[in-house]
Amino acid sequence: MRSTHRRLAATAAGLVLLPVVLGGCGIGGDAEKEPAAKPARAPAEEAATRSRERVQAYLDAMTAKDVAAGRSQLCALLHDGFDLGATGPNGDFADHFKVPEAAITDIRPGPFGQEVSVSVSVASGKRTVTRPLVFTVTRDGGDWCIAGEAPGEAPAASPTPPKAPPTPAS
Repeated sequence: MRSTHRRLAATAAGLVLLPVVLGGCGIGGDAEKEPAAKPARAPAEEAATRSRERVQAYLDAMTAKDVAAGRSQLCALLHDGFDLGATGPNGDFADHFKVPEAAITDIRPGPFGQEVSVSVSVASGKRTVTRPLVFTVTRDGGDWCIAGEAPGEAPAASPTPPKAPPTPAS
């Protein structure tokens, strides 16, 4: 009875790992009959859509100075840091900053999730600057959230076409 109990416990514990570790090699009972479970991955289209939604909601919150709405777009791991700095002197929600314009410019897969590039115009007093930012959006459990924000690269300057030589009519 004891050995049967141990064998059942070992078998039950190994059921989760066997198809993944031994998948397709014939060891582990029904591993050949049932394909190994593939990791749950969202299709690229869904990932891009969810990432765009999260970042757009964050940009809208920045523009409206809605700290709670901005915080809700972030992964839980970032909440404490956000709470400490969001309304501070250099925070995204600082009172002396206005965001007259913010736009998503690109979405692409990155090493840690979807990378959403944005262009944000920030006004302070009479001065307005436009800065590129990159938000990393990932899945946290069953939901999507912003996992990071970093300075982006400035868009490449388009080359200036050479001036045409004057024509005889000019």
